[in-house]
Amino acid sequence: MRVPLTVGDFLERAALVYPDRVAVVDEPTTPGSFGSMTYGQLHQRARGMAAALDDLGVGPGARVAIVSPNAARFVTAFYGVSGFGRILVPVNFRLNPDEVSYIIEHSGATVLLLDPELDATLSAVQAKHRILLDGVADAELFAPATRDPERWVDPDEEATASINYTSGTTARPKGVQLTHRNLWLNAVTFGWHAGVTDRDVYLHTLPMFHCNGWGMPYAVTSMGVKQVVLRKVDGEDILRRVDEHGVTLLCGAPAVVAAILDAAEQRRARGDEIPGRQRVRMIVAGAPPPSKTIERVETELGWEFIQIYGLTETSPFLTMNRAPAEWDGLPSGERAQLLARAGVPGIGVKMAVDGEGEVLARANHVFAGYWEQPDETAKAIRDGWFHTGDGGFLDGPYVVIADRKKDVIISGGENVSSIEVEDALYQHPAVAEACVIGVPDEKWGETVKALVVLKEGATATEAEIIEFSRGRLAHFKCPTSIEIRDALTRTATGKLQKFKMRAPYWEGRDKAIN
Repeated sequence: MRVPLTVGDFLERAALVYPDRVAVVDEPTTPGSFGSMTYGQLHQRARGMAAALDDLGVGPGARVAIVSPNAARFVTAFYGVSGFGRILVPVNFRLNPDEVSYIIEHSGATVLLLDPELDATLSAVQAKHRILLDGVADAELFAPATRDPERWVDPDEEATASINYTSGTTARPKGVQLTHRNLWLNAVTFGWHAGVTDRDVYLHTLPMFHCNGWGMPYAVTSMGVKQVVLRKVDGEDILRRVDEHGVTLLCGAPAVVAAILDAAEQRRARGDEIPGRQRVRMIVAGAPPPSKTIERVETELGWEFIQIYGLTETSPFLTMNRAPAEWDGLPSGERAQLLARAGVPGIGVKMAVDGEGEVLARANHVFAGYWEQPDETAKAIRDGWFHTGDGGFLDGPYVVIADRKKDVIISGGENVSSIEVEDALYQHPAVAEACVIGVPDEKWGETVKALVVLKEGATATEAEIIEFSRGRLAHFKCPTSIEIRDALTRTATGKLQKFKMRAPYWEGRDKAIN
């Protein structure tokens, strides 16, 4: 017997087994907040959403884009869209109008679900059906089902469930096609390795648009876990909710860890308690944090630190570093150093490093390809292996990420294409040459730095160039510093040698990423 693996399975099980259990506690500040709803109610809202899309003539395979911070509506869309054979397109709400427009057009989305706080900023972004998520315009879309939605007649686990756009080495983002099989197996293996049980309480600190919240929303839903929605990352607010809701599990980039540690330090100075000690597990990815940060999580917060490594193209879970029993008696500093590695392969995952030092991966949850970009797909998957673009090495079964081969900077867990930033800088009338690199930053892991050569006779200040970039790029992509130089380091053939220009900023570190 072969039963297709589809994302609808996760909510179907939760509604069957835990119908009266609280599923989602919505962010109270969200327009038209759903408040607290059970798994039975979430299931009915998802079915109602599918029926409403039927009425709009949006059939299987159609793309539904959502541009929103974390919200219960986003959780509902994971199932109300993909669970009935349509394709969800989660969009980074921090992108500028041109970038969002490109994604809507490129994906062919006919439905655009938009947070009302973004309505004015994204007024030029249009789709056949443009619906504000304000509790009024979307009331019918998210109303509990009053009739059965049309069945997905022939469920196919190889069908695309979501298209997640990621910044890469090109100026335009690429649409990563993740199938139902990709998402199902990622959620199950990730949830298993993370030890998700029905006794957990999950806090959505990770953006839901970011590789579908790493797939954790699927994993926790299947186990009937209470999910607490966080709309905006704030260290003290996170600690308050950990205490208020009895949170046991959360995920985030190193910047989120830094915000929590800062808030905890302020609490200690006031003599206030740090909640969650010996109860919370925090899963971190986006860039390997310094071992000192890891040590602080486990000693100052008393939380378990878990690191994973992966990419949007891998759904994303590839490796996990979770301290085994053998490390229990180690000094905290030594344990933290061991936890700084990317981790060992998850079940069903194979990792390797090629002759050039690039990390390769094979897994059932490696993506189907880039949407409408077969040439880019062929570059990424070669000879049966996915080429991550990261440089590293193997330490026994452990993968260690040591450098980034692609021209990508990861700042606060967000991918920034250096080529895209350079393209924006070249539009400045005073800029003759530009080289964008990632440099270490205590808060964001890495931050964007631009090395610039001005045109002969031209003048421009650092502040002017940064302000110019802010008019053309999402703010998280803009350089935080500009260094004006007489010349850039190039090869004999004129190619920029970014690794040489990056090197001085990473001197004294054992890795060229942070």
